Amino acid sequence: MNFMRMKWVVGLAVAMLSCAASASRAQTIVDEWASVKAPAAPELKKVKVDPKTTAFLVLDLIKQTCNAERRPRCLESLPKVQKFLAAARAHGMPVIYSLVPNAKTSDIAAEVAPLGTEPMVATIANKFIRTDLDKILKDKGITTIIPVGTTAQGAVLYTASEASFLGYKVIVPVDGSSAESTYAEQLTAWTLANAPGVGQNTTLTRFDMIEW
Repeated sequence: MNFMRMKWVVGLAVAMLSCAASASRAQTIVDEWASVKAPAAPELKKVKVDPKTTAFLVLDLIKQTCNAERRPRCLESLPKVQKFLAAARAHGMPVIYSLVPNAKTSDIAAEVAPLGTEPMVATIANKFIRTDLDKILKDKGITTIIPVGTTAQGAVLYTASEASFLGYKVIVPVDGSSAESTYAEQLTAWTLANAPGVGQNTTLTRFDMIEW
């Protein structure tokens, strides 16, 4: 092979490798974002709860975010949360509230306002972080939680996931888990149903599919 031909072959090889590397770098989820197809919806299941070993967690339903401007879907969920909250109290199920830092009890939406005797924790998205939530639950003999609230991809997702890792069973009514967008709610439902260590301990349902 003469020198010129060898130089051409080497140049072609370098160019092909460069193109392959560029193509490889381009194949990230961000580059493919628009072509991603949503997976099949997870199944919602009927579930029967034991009020003695189950706690209802009302997470961050405050006026600053649960309003028509920021999260209209949260407002739409309030009547359903309110109805189940009344049933939970009537059946003697413990109810536990959460707030984000710097929020006050008076900020909680009036429809789902806490009673003075119901515990409350305040922290970021994962309500087990830097709180005594785990102790509150264990002291009450709780083995199952039902978290609802906003934001779905924050408080509901991370609190439910952490509860699963800690060994609790988790029941998530999707009509009580709201966000600023349907995509965020979809992401939350899919992750809770499929994430390793979480999906095995989590049941997705609706309020009207929960039996006593």
